[in-house]
Amino acid sequence: MELKMKSMINILIAAFAFVIAFGIAILTGNDLVKHAVLLAFVINWIAYVPAYFLQTEKFYDLTGTITYLTVIWTTYVLSSSKLSSVPIGNLILVLLISFWAARLGSFLFMRIHKDGEDKRFRTIKTSASQFFMTWTLQGLWVSMCSMCAIAAIAGIGIIINTISIIGIVVFLLGFVIEIVADQQKSQFRSIPENKDRFITSGLWSKSRHPNYFGEILLWFGVAIISMPALIEAVRIDEYLPIVFITLISPLFTYFLLVYVSGVRMLEARGDIKWGNNEAYKKYKLETPMLFPKL
Repeated sequence: MELKMKSMINILIAAFAFVIAFGIAILTGNDLVKHAVLLAFVINWIAYVPAYFLQTEKFYDLTGTITYLTVIWTTYVLSSSKLSSVPIGNLILVLLISFWAARLGSFLFMRIHKDGEDKRFRTIKTSASQFFMTWTLQGLWVSMCSMCAIAAIAGIGIIINTISIIGIVVFLLGFVIEIVADQQKSQFRSIPENKDRFITSGLWSKSRHPNYFGEILLWFGVAIISMPALIEAVRIDEYLPIVFITLISPLFTYFLLVYVSGVRMLEARGDIKWGNNEAYKKYKLETPMLFPKL
């Protein structure tokens, strides 16, 4: 009975995730946005089938990358066919998201390939319903993060002005922070003597999770880049004002990384591993969890 209840809860969470993302897409009133969100979920549902039967999570992150690339480029191509002239801003935003997705996806895939497994999935992949929920949540992640970009591209297209240029700078800053933080940690972990130690150097001396800070920052940049196009689309009645809800991307990323996965899980794992270590206690006390100290 308890197992059935857990399975039902997992299915309900998956259904709720889909309804939230697709519901927001419907509110935009743009068919291309709806099709893009549906595509994001379908790709992950298809990938779930062989992943469950093979009991592997090794191409989970890679599928996330494929989903981002497929959704954003499909939106770009289909929107271009409807416009008399394709805004250069559309291509710039698509390329920015593509570079980020390809870099992160390849980095995570190689890390899992090197480690042999993703420890988060040890118990998850044995449950059909929980594993399905996890793949559905990846569809939600892609949809919610890229929704404002999709809506902007599918509408009148990205407008290049002072605001969008600021957004590009913010994106690039977050992108660089994420790359540097990941490289610093990878180099730290590559030293055998550091196997059971925690990193406190480089960007990790400013934040306990600088890579996640960079992730949140770059999606904040995407929202800023998309904003002028959404404002103009509302002004000319291309979209209703409700479309601004798609700008939730950076807030959703923050919630996901801090309260669902990422920070929450790593903090709990660190407390178990080094909770009695005085140096670790001092590091936690003096170093912000997410937003870097200057």
